[in-house]
Amino acid sequence: MKIIFRIIAFLEGISYIILLFICVPIKYLGGDDQWVKLLGMPHGILFVGYILMAFLIKKEERWNRTELFIVLICSILPFGTFYIDRKYLKK
Repeated sequence: MKIIFRIIAFLEGISYIILLFICVPIKYLGGDDQWVKLLGMPHGILFVGYILMAFLIKKEERWNRTELFIVLICSILPFGTFYIDRKYLKK
């Protein structure tokens, strides 16, 4: 289950970075919201999957409340999921 979480975390992180640093500027500077619409739904699904998997893997990884909170907060920070992978999942 840990490998599935790592894959979801990686994909969620990549989709968030692309959405935030490429698609949103294209929307507001170029006036084309097509890219945000195209990537928004897959990113949302990956985000929800990340949150659900974090709760499912909590017991397996023996995270306390603080560690789970950090894992969840990092899902909304750019590059946060990569930090989680390195700090908590790569053992």
